Amino acid sequence: MGILKNIEWTDTSSDLIIWKYPINKDHVNKGSALTVRESQVAIFVDKGRLADVFLPGFYKLDTQNMPVLTKLMSWKYGFETPFKSDIYFVNTKQFTNQKWGTVNPILVRDKDYGAVRIRGFGNYSFRVDDAYVFMQNLSGTNTSFNTSQITDYLRSMVVSGISDAIGESKIPVLDMAANLQELSNMVEKKMVEEFKAIGLELTNFVFESFSLPEELEKALDKNTTLGMFRNNMDVYTQMETLEAMKEAAKNPGAAGGTMGAGMGLGMGMGLGNIFANNMQQMQQMNQNQASQPRQNSVKVCPHCNTELHGNPKFCPNCGQSLKLTCPDCGTEVKASAKFCPECGRKLK
Repeated sequence: MGILKNIEWTDTSSDLIIWKYPINKDHVNKGSALTVRESQVAIFVDKGRLADVFLPGFYKLDTQNMPVLTKLMSWKYGFETPFKSDIYFVNTKQFTNQKWGTVNPILVRDKDYGAVRIRGFGNYSFRVDDAYVFMQNLSGTNTSFNTSQITDYLRSMVVSGISDAIGESKIPVLDMAANLQELSNMVEKKMVEEFKAIGLELTNFVFESFSLPEELEKALDKNTTLGMFRNNMDVYTQMETLEAMKEAAKNPGAAGGTMGAGMGLGMGMGLGNIFANNMQQMQQMNQNQASQPRQNSVKVCPHCNTELHGNPKFCPNCGQSLKLTCPDCGTEVKASAKFCPECGRKLK
């Protein structure tokens, strides 16, 4: 019979959640020591019954720190003889980058497009919050338990929470991509209690992307293209007409005879009309632009608003002087001046 001197787990794995200490033929003695490292919890199990839980620290095993085992084994005066017990170490570190995805699309009722099937993808992180509850609900007394053994179960919980959160959010499907952070927060809050019930803590939840049905994506792309042309339909029509005329001009004999000549004449007239309309529009724009500065350049008398021609010094209507002077010191100033150069008074 061997005596366990120091019971510990040196964790070198990245996905192992629970590990059973290989006690084999050894026994726990009163002088045995237990080392529980940070991000670990140790649980003693007697005949399938969960007993004492040890948080991170160093322990000399005796009846004082094993009250549950003492009661289960009916030790009246403490254990003086060696005993055997199953010892489990639970990894309480955070397990990150756990992928999730909707195996089946989620049906969403959208006010614009009706019933829409969408798919979501992302990742989440979790950790064991209550090792005792976690072993009771999920791991049991397996010799080891890793993340792959719980992935499907957690994914089903997450997808269920996603469906509820999307339904309650009332966010249109076209706006979901712009509200991924808000949806992530909603799902995370919704799943807190469900994870806690099995001894876990959902530490992070992320929506990475949404995907719409292929038919809807094509319809949206087509609608976007049409929307681009709606504001420039005249230009688009002219461009299409010109392209059609160019293609027809490459094969002048296709129509044949008089009809071909008529088509050529019609094309020429069509081109002439298009260019004439364009030239007329350009000339009208130029006229408007040219008339604007002339209207702005007309001078008027500041006293009676009579239109002035040339550069008179006095108004021909009211006879008032047209020189601009500072109201404080009387210094003559330019029309563009903002301050008097003599006294500094603000003029505009």
